[in-house]
Amino acid sequence: MAALTKTFNIEESRRSPESDLPGQTWKLVLAYDGTDFRGWQVQPDQRTIQGELSTALQRVCGERVLPQGSGRTDAGVHALGQVASFRLMAPIPPSNLQRALNRTLPQAIRILSAEIASKHFHARHSAIDKTYEYRIFRADVCPPSLARYVYALNWPLDLEAMTIAGRGVIGEHDFTSFAAHDPDAATRNSGESEEASWVRTIRESGWRVEGYQLTYRVSGNGFLHHMVRNLVGTFLDVGRGALPPDSIPAILAARCRGAAGPTAPARGLVLVGVNYP
Repeated sequence: MAALTKTFNIEESRRSPESDLPGQTWKLVLAYDGTDFRGWQVQPDQRTIQGELSTALQRVCGERVLPQGSGRTDAGVHALGQVASFRLMAPIPPSNLQRALNRTLPQAIRILSAEIASKHFHARHSAIDKTYEYRIFRADVCPPSLARYVYALNWPLDLEAMTIAGRGVIGEHDFTSFAAHDPDAATRNSGESEEASWVRTIRESGWRVEGYQLTYRVSGNGFLHHMVRNLVGTFLDVGRGALPPDSIPAILAARCRGAAGPTAPARGLVLVGVNYP
C-alpha cells in the first residue's frame, strides 16, 4: 500500500511553472478516504482534499498556498499514494511539517511522507506514470468496514472475458469513448491539440481475484475524466454478457462516449501511486 516515491531528476523541458518563485518546493505523499469530500480540487462551500490541505498549511506555516496534486480525483474516490507539490518560505524540517499537518488535518487525510524536492518538481507536470485500482466485492453481504471502499456487486461475471477485454486497452489509444466531459480539460491541455488531449498510453490493465474481492489494476501515463470508472463499467458489461470481449477495439475506434459502458461508482476507485523519473 506504500506509494511509489522514486528519486527524480526533472528535465528543463518539464519545469514547474512555479520553479522561479522564492522559497522551497515541497513534495507530499497523501492517503485519504474520499467518501466525505467533493474530490481533490478546491470548490466554493465544499469540503475537498486540496482545500483541507491548503487550510492546514496556512494554520501550520502561516502561508496561503494552493497545493497541486498529481491528479484531480473525483468526489468519493480514495487515494493511497496521491502526490502534492507547493512552495513554502518557512524553513521547517520535513518531519516536523508531516507531524504538524497530521495533527491539523481531518483523520480521513494522512500525510505519509514530506520532503523538499527539486525546485522544478511539480506533482502533475513531472509525473510519468499513475496506477489506479478498482475494487469489487462479490458476496451477498458486504461488511460495513468495506462498504465505503468497494463496489458491492454479486452478478455472475465471466472473468476470462473481462481479462480479454482488459488487455484490449493496453498501448497508446484515443480514449474519447471512455472519457466524460471535463470542464477543466481546456485549461489543463492548453497548448496541446484537441486530438492529443484524448490520447493516453496504458501499460498495465488486468484483473485479479482475492477471496471475495475482484480488483482491476491499471497503469498509464495519464487518465481522462472518469476514464478508469468508464473502463470498469464497460468491462463489467463484458463480464455479464452484454458486450463481447473483443468489442474494445471497436469502442475505441468509435471515439464516442455512447459506445462504451456505464460509469462505475466512485467508491470502488483508489489512486494507488504515482511514479516520477
